[in-house]
Amino acid sequence: MSKGVAIVIILFFWFCVFCSLYSYFLYPLLLLIGVKKYAKASVITNPRTDHLLNYSLIVTAYNEAQRIEEKIINLLALQFDPARLELIIASDCSDDGTDALVASFSDRGIVLVRAPQRLGKENAQWSAIQRATGDVLVFSDVATLMQVDAIEKLDRHFQRGDVGAVSSEDRFVGTPGAVAGEGFYVRYEMWLRRQESRLGGLVGLSGSFFAARRDLCRQWDIHSPSDFNTALNCARASLQSISAPDVLGFYADLKDPSKEYTRKVRTVLRGMTGLSRHLEVLNVSRFGFYAVQVFSHKLMRWAVPWFLLALLLVSASLAGVGGFYRLALIGQILFYATAGLAHLSERMRALAPIRLIYFFVQVNLALMDSALKFFSGTRMTTWKPSAR
Repeated sequence: MSKGVAIVIILFFWFCVFCSLYSYFLYPLLLLIGVKKYAKASVITNPRTDHLLNYSLIVTAYNEAQRIEEKIINLLALQFDPARLELIIASDCSDDGTDALVASFSDRGIVLVRAPQRLGKENAQWSAIQRATGDVLVFSDVATLMQVDAIEKLDRHFQRGDVGAVSSEDRFVGTPGAVAGEGFYVRYEMWLRRQESRLGGLVGLSGSFFAARRDLCRQWDIHSPSDFNTALNCARASLQSISAPDVLGFYADLKDPSKEYTRKVRTVLRGMTGLSRHLEVLNVSRFGFYAVQVFSHKLMRWAVPWFLLALLLVSASLAGVGGFYRLALIGQILFYATAGLAHLSERMRALAPIRLIYFFVQVNLALMDSALKFFSGTRMTTWKPSAR
């Protein structure tokens, strides 16, 4: 290998290192600096009491006969002025008796809105939006349970006139019913959201439980994830989309852990589809720092597995150049071998550091799989909720 070629390959090695680390480590540092210098107020200094907001809570369901009653009971237990709260179940053409179960609660204020045809979650939500009368629309999934004071807490956040949308924070519940450990990755994502809330706004809301002012839902794209599209609509309107640590959405782990990978692929594929339909959000001159956040949190995160693959290959080509690059190659091989062994051994996955390595590799394999599907033309519109 000539000296000139070696220099080019070494530069490419460090480029791959930078890009692999950027989304997970360097972008959070950028957020911390931005929050320190430019953070927007996160508290209500002068709460409004002259105008009370009405709320429409929309729950999207497809073939949820087994658990729709539990969700409805959760909705009916919410402690909020019933004159200001409308409860809607949006059925995506369910055919398992879900609609009949929902209709049986009509005398208790539950409204059933059935989509005219099965075109996916966002289309069912759009059918409900056109029926809803609230000033603020709250979106939730059947699998997500809310605390009794959830709407009261949302209402306090919407007293800020600059807030257009509020996202809940996710909490997992273990099988016995006790709240499970969130996991490092989930805590990390929730931390990122809090920082983004104080700058350009959230890149994406929690798809299982979020709320937005009605006006922001008029421009509704049924082919883009509603959590991303709503955050984008907030940025378009120069309003804040914020993460609310006091508004929690509880949902159980998947019954079949092997389906978690499929869920990740489905979620990322839908996210890629949504961003591809709204590339204008990457225009810094129009969206300012919010465009940087979308680029950093979405595009660069999705590109990580490809940078990691390139890093592995370039490390192999540099192994003979010097001891540092040889160690870099050995370290990567051991890292991926650990993930492979963890996949085969439940006992190894019980160890926290190894579980984190395994989860990281699994996430990036899902990202790579999603990208391959996306660029091959695969799209997902209809949906089937994961069994929990």
